[in-house]
Amino acid sequence: MRIGTLKQSNLISLSWKGLVALSMAVLLTACSGSVKRLDSNEDVMLSDRWNDTDSRLVAEEMMGDMLTFPWFRDYNFSNKGNPTVIVQTIRNKTSEHIPVDTFINDIKRSLLRAGKVDFVVSGAERDDIRTEREEQELNAAPDTVAKFGLEQGAGFALSGTINSIVDSNGDQRVSFYQVDLKLIDMTTNREVWNGQKKIKKLADKGFF
Repeated sequence: MRIGTLKQSNLISLSWKGLVALSMAVLLTACSGSVKRLDSNEDVMLSDRWNDTDSRLVAEEMMGDMLTFPWFRDYNFSNKGNPTVIVQTIRNKTSEHIPVDTFINDIKRSLLRAGKVDFVVSGAERDDIRTEREEQELNAAPDTVAKFGLEQGAGFALSGTINSIVDSNGDQRVSFYQVDLKLIDMTTNREVWNGQKKIKKLADKGFF
């Protein structure tokens, strides 16, 4: 009897160990992630937050609207070449992290691709280029040196803000974004364009 009881106990112990091992294997399989390569233009929404698609579409739509205003037509009538724009500050006033630099690059790409507006750099990037020009004066061959005093001046300055409002009742959440941009004539300080784009997203509880 004692030997039989020990065998039965050992069998039960082995069964539990097998069950635990099987459970761990299933758990590890379920927790293991996967990576899938996607097209960079594919719209993938993992949350209701601002994403790369919002950035690109807002930039393209707002810049398209900017070129329909009278300032652009009037400039083409009075001047040769493209108007030159400098991007000043676009402030993120939302409570979340929005990569403003990415949005600014989407703005520039939209207009440069159309070939209707030229951009000049600003801020630290402009200072870096001026430093490089100084280095060339000292070290580069004379016929290859970029000259001082020939920078292209900007005729227009672009600036704006990104704001958001988030409303939730516990089961659903609405995320609202509003992008406001304006273009200023740097000679007259006249506001020649004012654009606004709104985005509203509804998310269910299982999505946040």
